[in-house]
Amino acid sequence: MPFWLTWLNEVYPNLQVKVVVTPSAERFVTLQGLSSHRFGHALRDEWPLDDSHARHVEWAEWADGVLVYPTTFHFLARLALGLADSPALLAAQCTSVPVVVAPGLPPGGWQSPACAGHVAALSTRSNTAVVSPRPGISKTTGRPDAWAPALMPEAIRVLEGVRRHLAASASRDASAEAHDHAVQEPVR
Repeated sequence: MPFWLTWLNEVYPNLQVKVVVTPSAERFVTLQGLSSHRFGHALRDEWPLDDSHARHVEWAEWADGVLVYPTTFHFLARLALGLADSPALLAAQCTSVPVVVAPGLPPGGWQSPACAGHVAALSTRSNTAVVSPRPGISKTTGRPDAWAPALMPEAIRVLEGVRRHLAASASRDASAEAHDHAVQEPVR
């Protein structure tokens, strides 16, 4: 992730990013390792002690897109099931902006019926897409039977595709509504 954050900074110098770290992610990388001068401090995906601060609302309203990279099997399942037990999940469940997840899964994860069900459930959401993982080396077994997340450029391409699709749908809906309104109004 530190590499991809550096890449985002170089390739998209005007992009604003909030880095939110799940407890699972902290097993692999530190908040300090994901914090940068340009993007600020990485935030934990936890409810703040101050109840007056609605972190999930702030994130949902601020974001033009949500990219969960890499996505664990657990996060993928919680998102697909509609769970909202953390600020990041609640923001992702409540936002209308593109939500793209890029799973990084253990051996057998991508092929499992449970994963297929979660991907199918997410595919019914107009603002959500799952970027298929690519074959990878398992850190546990050392064999090439794990699933690495898609490369960041591919995940960004999918996010932009969802954003364009949502914008085109909104434009069609607005045009149809204007047409329906004009048809209902009597001509004088």
